[in-house]
Amino acid sequence: MTDSQPAPPVPPGAFLLELVPVPVSDIDRAKEFYTERLGFRLDVDVRPAEGVRIVQLTPPGSACSITLTTGLASLDMPVGTLRGLHLVVADIEEARAALIARGAEVGPVEDMGGVYYAAFSDPDGNTWTLQHMPWRTS
Repeated sequence: MTDSQPAPPVPPGAFLLELVPVPVSDIDRAKEFYTERLGFRLDVDVRPAEGVRIVQLTPPGSACSITLTTGLASLDMPVGTLRGLHLVVADIEEARAALIARGAEVGPVEDMGGVYYAAFSDPDGNTWTLQHMPWRTS
């Protein structure tokens, strides 16, 4: 499956973060978690060579995606070692409630001096944080 929306052009001098590898033990289980529990869009699920699988998923509204892979030595990392990926949201209580309604376990909202956080992890222990910065809402 490929996303039909073209990627935006890269402005001169820009360094766009596009893809973050997430180390998981079971791609199918992780794919289900990210699509069903978190609502990420499935962009790619391919097996380009024997023993190689690449799954790319994108959080709602994000220009940066994650990838789950197997068989690529260049992306091999210990499972569950990714820490503190941030998903910035406009309303943290609403976002947290939506994830919980989808079956994700999300910790309580914490106020860290006017910036709000709520932590959760994927089935392999990679950690994520919802982050709300009130001045960034429209």
